[in-house]
Formats: sequence, structure tokens, C-alpha cells
Amino acid sequence: MPVELESVRTRQIVALRTMINLNEQVVSSGVKEPVWKILILDRAGQDIISPLLPVKQLRDLGVTLHLLLGSRREPLTDVPAVYFVSPTDENIDLMSEDLKKAMYDSFYCNFISPLARPRLESLASAAVHGGAVSQVQKVVDQYLNFISLEDDLFVLRRYNENSVFSYYAMNSPGTSDIAVNSMLESIADGLFAVCATMGIVPIIRCPKGNAAEMVAKKLDQKLRDNLRDSRNNLFTMDGVRMSLLQSTRPLLVIGDRAADLATMLHHTWTYQALMHDVLELDQNRVTINNATAGKKKEYDMGTGGTDKLWNNHKGSAFPTVAEAVQEDLDAYRSSEEEIKRLKQAMGMSGENDAADEAMSTLLADTTAKLGSTVTSLPQLLEAKRLIDLHTNVATTLLDVIKERKLDVLFELEQKLLQHSPLDQPVTQFLSNIHHQEDVLRVLIIAFLCQDTVNQNSYDQMINLLRERGIEESALKHVQKLKSISQLGSRAANPTHIEEHQGAGTKTISMFGKLLSHSSKFVMEGVKNLVPKEHNLPLTKIVDSLNTPPSSAGISSAVGINQMIGGSSQAPDIDDTYSFFDPKLMHQPTKEAIQSTRQQAAQDIILFVVGGGNYVEYQNLIDYGKRKNLMRVTYGCTELVNPSQFCDQVRPLFSSFLIAFCPC
Repeated sequence: MPVELESVRTRQIVALRTMINLNEQVVSSGVKEPVWKILILDRAGQDIISPLLPVKQLRDLGVTLHLLLGSRREPLTDVPAVYFVSPTDENIDLMSEDLKKAMYDSFYCNFISPLARPRLESLASAAVHGGAVSQVQKVVDQYLNFISLEDDLFVLRRYNENSVFSYYAMNSPGTSDIAVNSMLESIADGLFAVCATMGIVPIIRCPKGNAAEMVAKKLDQKLRDNLRDSRNNLFTMDGVRMSLLQSTRPLLVIGDRAADLATMLHHTWTYQALMHDVLELDQNRVTINNATAGKKKEYDMGTGGTDKLWNNHKGSAFPTVAEAVQEDLDAYRSSEEEIKRLKQAMGMSGENDAADEAMSTLLADTTAKLGSTVTSLPQLLEAKRLIDLHTNVATTLLDVIKERKLDVLFELEQKLLQHSPLDQPVTQFLSNIHHQEDVLRVLIIAFLCQDTVNQNSYDQMINLLRERGIEESALKHVQKLKSISQLGSRAANPTHIEEHQGAGTKTISMFGKLLSHSSKFVMEGVKNLVPKEHNLPLTKIVDSLNTPPSSAGISSAVGINQMIGGSSQAPDIDDTYSFFDPKLMHQPTKEAIQSTRQQAAQDIILFVVGGGNYVEYQNLIDYGKRKNLMRVTYGCTELVNPSQFCDQVRPLFSSFLIAFCPC
């Protein structure tokens, strides 16, 4: 069993708790009462904290009130204020106003990313002007400009339509060089913060000649600069600790979204990814419309590890999840009957609150009667809350699966990805699919995964889109990408390495426990599909880079050309992927790189520039479990669901036309 390393989420929570505790380590003795304070955030700080520290935990840390920096705030001159904001000019101006007015008893200024010298001087000037110099207790660069959504998942920004990190912004000809450089600098800053928080100085690998390589170069330089600074080295203590836990260096693979576009559009079949696709899971929360009550209800899936069903099945196929929810529901009903019988035995058969309160008081002496099913009433109530949550979410997903035939689409796309023969042409198959975006997604995947698409097939696809009134620019953009790539025939080169080799499904004929009449899930008409175990393109890249050269076999280096049917005479992966080691003075030779690879890394981070998704995340985590690695982490600039990715691809065709054909 490998040694467990602290997750990026755990490390970030510790850093945030220390910051809120006035930059002192939190002692969990419970003896010392916390210092009561207010917490002032900007939107970025709010996005970082909200998935990690719920209101109850903030209260335990002494936070009586949390406010947005830009909101109207009243002076509280007897209360310390903890700021957690980005070091922007706007935020510095607002903080300067607070200092000039001496709005709080003391000021603890924490910046999400490093504060530039001119802005620091501006703050100091405001403190002098307001006579609040002695009240400024701390000014700290926290290096926390990323969002941890799971123990092994982080993003740099929460998704928004106008994101500077989007696939559109990175690929649009209209994006200026200054904007691109600023974007790449921000990504490198975020990755540096992840490294600092995790306490690692990784070996960095990335494909040559694209945005990923530019990010890698900037990150390499930032790590080098920090390691040279003996006074402000962020990695000294962590480096000693990490060297005791593992003998190999961590590996950071920075991938480019262009290496695999199909996965971004793929109809998925696993629980968490389905929620992201269908219910727009955001910051671990989903909102579901209750048609009966005419209301919307928000569900928080980030339970901090207490939800066993979520922990065990967020990456499972939907039918498996439905069965697990039904099992938990049956177990709860059994426990509930035991509770009712126990109440009656003790003369508390009433349904009112007084009976429940008396029950809770006496339960400690009578839990033996319940066996191992339930140990306390609070646990039973929490179990009921989680069951209700998953039942509502899963039934909503099931309704959408039936309405949009998502099981059928998933099975079709799996065949397309592995080049399996189809019973009928894709355009004919889609005649029974009525959701416009589903039609577009399938056509793009079919186009990407076919070796060659003749003009007749392409015209049929375009005509189908026009008949349905679907915007065709996304397909045209993919066609343009394919036409400018140097393509070769897969048939002419039988050594071609399949991008999605091993993809596919197997169908299980029975739903088992869900066939009961008492089941909450009426699965009639839905296929019980189980995805086959396989590696997605970026996971294959990670595997190739972490496999010793002697046993790597044919390199699995992949890119947009191969994904859409290009030549597969793949060169050595060390020739196509750059190598950066911030601890080395000079760039190593190819022999030295291959020597470094002789021992596989046990701590791996895959970071995707241009957007990521839950399908890719779960695929990487499953790979890490199969390989028995110590720690595997997935990160991306932002999490993008297929609908949002379509919205980013659509305008790119017009942008290319304007840039290259202005006439």
C-alpha cells in the first residue's frame, strides 16, 4: 500500500484556516476561544473559500460576518478584519479607503496572489493618511489563486462566459499578443501557487510549440527564481518532508486542449460528469427545478468526505449509482422501522418534536437494540438528507436520460471513438434525436474520429444541421482545423496508435435491485451500459511520459493531427515533449532525460490548458488507482461542460474568416 500524501484540497484548507486564524496555526484543542472577526472577500476569494469552508466552519474559526469588498459596509471599529482578495488596482483602492477611514480595529491583509511593490506602497500611503499604520497587523501573499473542488481536482478559475482562460480566447486570431502573454502569465502564477501549496518542485513535461510549452517555461522560471531566494524560499521545509516520503520527483504534465477535442463534447455516462453536463454542476453545487412545487432547490455535493455514496460512486456508471442509491434507501427504511418500534417500546410513539427530543436523550442507552444499522438519531437524519439529495439528483438525471436518449448517444459515440462499424450512417441515426445540441456534438465527434471525410459526407452533415436550424459554424471550424493539418491515411499506416483505443461499452441485461416495484428508479427503456476500462488521450500521454523508456514500446505521443486521423509515425516522446527541471542549472541531454525516466514518478499532476472536464478527471484518477500511485491530481484552467464548449467553438470559425479573409 503506497504512503498517502496530503491532497491539494487538504493543504489549501489548512492554509485558509491559518489565514482566517490571524495567520496563526489553528489548535484544535477546543479550549481557547477564537478571536471574533469579520472576513472581507472579493469574488475570486469567495470562489476559493466557498467549496472548502462552509459557514459553520467559518463560525468555528471566529468569523461572525463575511462581506464582499465592493459592497456597502459599515465601520466596526472594535473588530479585527481579515481581507482575502486579489491584488487588483480596484481592490487596492477599496482597501485604501478602508484604511483612510480606519473602519476596523485591526487589518490583516491577505492577497490571493503576490502584491506588486507599487500597490503595496499605495496601501502604505493610505494607512499613513488614515493614521492606521499601527492597526495594520499583517500583509501576506498567500499564493492560493486556484480552487480545489475535490481532493484530487483543482481549477484556476470558476467558469464564466467571458473567461480569459477559455478555449476561444486562446485560439481566436483576434486575441492580442499582450492579452495572450497576460493569460499565460496568469496560468503560470496559478500553477506556481499549486506547487507552493502542495510543497513540491516537480519535473515539468509539455508538448513543444504551443501554449502549454509557454506556460511551462514561465512556471519553470518562477520556480527557479524562488529556489534561488534563500530568504523567501517557499519550498525549503516541504522539500525536506517530501524527500522523506518518496524517492522520486513529482511529475507535472501540462497538456493542451487541442490534443483531445472529442472528449470535451462526448456524452458521458458517469454520475459526476452527467451532473456537469446535464445539471451544470458548478462549485460542487447543482440547482434542480421542482416542477410540482414550482421552485428551484440548490444541492451542495461537497460534503467534505462524509458522503460515502458520493465518494464511492461519483465516477461510476449511472445505473450503478441508481442501484447504490436504492440500496441506501432500503437500508434507511429498515433503520427507520427500528426507530419507530423503539419509540413505541419506550412509550414515545408520537410524531411531534418533543417525542424526537426525548428519543435523542434516551437513545444513548438503547442503541444496542438497533444493531449496527444506526448509532444515533443525528446520523439517521444525516443519512436521510443524503439519500434525499441523491434520490432527487438521480431521478432528475434519469428523466433527462430518457428524454434525450443519452444512453443511446453515449453508446454511439463510444463506437465512433474506437472506429467500430455502425449499423447505419450517423446522419440517419440522428433522425431520431431531437435535441439540437446533441445532434451537433455527435456530428463533430464523428467528423473528428473518422480517418477521412469525403465531401459528400460533409455536405450531408451540413445539410442535416441546416434542416434542423442548428448553427453550423462549430462543425465548419473543426473542418477547417482538419484541412490545415497534415493528414495521412490510417489505412496506409497500419501502425497507427488509436487515440481512444479500448473505449466502448458492455451491456448488462438486468438492472438487479432496480427491477423491484418499490424502486424509486423506473429504468425501463434505459440501457444498462458499463464503460470499458481505457485511457483517454491525455491519460495516455501521462502514461507514456511516466513509463521507463526501456518498456515504453511505441511512443503514444498524440496531438490534434493524430486525433483526427493524421499520420501516426510517432517520434520518440522525448523529442516531441519538452523537459524542464527547475532544480537543474542547465538543460539536460536526451540521455539524462531518459535516465530520469527510469524510475516512474509516484506523484503526478496533469494540468490542461484550455479547459478540462470531469470525464478526463475521472479517467486519470482511475489510471492512478490501477497503477497504485501515491498521489494523482487533475487540474485545468476551468471546468467546461459540452454545452459551454460548443459555445466557445462556434465563434472561432467567424474569427478565422475575419482574420484571414477580411474581404
